[in-house]
Amino acid sequence: MTQTLLLLPGDGIGPEVTAAAQRIAELVAPDVTIESALVGGAAIDASDVPLTDETLDRAKRADAVLLGAVGGPKWADVDRDKRPEMGLLGLRKGLDVFANLRPAYCFEALVDASSLKRERIEGLDLMIVRELTSGVYFGQPRGIDTDENGVRRGYDTSVYTAPEIERVTRVAFEIARGRDGRVCSVEKSNVMESGLFWRQEVTALHKTFGEGVELSHMLADACAMELVRNPKQFDVILADNLFGDLLSDEAAMLTGSIGMLPSASLGIEGTPGLFEPVHGSAPDIAGQGLANPCAAILSLEMALRWSLGRPDAADRVMKAVADALKSGAKTRDLGGDMSTTAMTDAIIDCL
Repeated sequence: MTQTLLLLPGDGIGPEVTAAAQRIAELVAPDVTIESALVGGAAIDASDVPLTDETLDRAKRADAVLLGAVGGPKWADVDRDKRPEMGLLGLRKGLDVFANLRPAYCFEALVDASSLKRERIEGLDLMIVRELTSGVYFGQPRGIDTDENGVRRGYDTSVYTAPEIERVTRVAFEIARGRDGRVCSVEKSNVMESGLFWRQEVTALHKTFGEGVELSHMLADACAMELVRNPKQFDVILADNLFGDLLSDEAAMLTGSIGMLPSASLGIEGTPGLFEPVHGSAPDIAGQGLANPCAAILSLEMALRWSLGRPDAADRVMKAVADALKSGAKTRDLGGDMSTTAMTDAIIDCL
């Protein structure tokens, strides 16, 4: 049966890096049907909404979805429910991709590009599993209003149910079993009730499901410190939506550039995953051919591995990126001078 990869280029550098990923996909998986649609600011310009029902329906019917990036100053003043980021949140919620996988690994050729000393970063290979469809980003009530004393206030609510915590914890445990077998669950159980509840539920599940997995707990702020002190102590980090967002961006910079790291957002087995670079839309360099395409290409690698069931093709992509970097191919963010297209060409040469 024909598989479909839906490209959602989005805004800023999104179209440039997804075009690079498409070139790779056409080489390593030529039988996959590639389609495209609008999301984010591009969709606002075309349809007055950041995500149309039609695009969400197409995403649900696809086998995998590859997103570029959304947002930019052009849409900074639109109503909140029409901001480009609402398109991304709508995709995550609509596809019910509750487990966000953000690997942080350091290619040998980029060890010296990290802000940390070589001995701290060489051989780094950790995975952050972030809950993606609940927590403070989606909890109710939320809003900006004026209280009975005439004081303006803004508020969000962090809410988790036991099933929501359980399903993402299962993913973290399963991934750990295929790695070094260690999961560190992070929260703020010392000051947040939702954090205490998170710790209790993760601990309870570990007692029944965690065979072969070593579980530890750490406060989120302490984890942030440890990531820059001794990142190689971690194997799999499990976190809620907010802390997973913050910690994964921090971990991304350990590897030399946020332009290198991909992510995968997965739901229940048999449903399409959403794959996207960790970086944003970078409107300051959009259209200049300066964007690093590696994160988008490695997001394709994750799509091939996790949703399309093509591990051999995924291995080829990973090796080609490593070989291109080893040969000296680098974009500006890595200390080189290659354009987006030239970097993509170098990776294709290594294929």
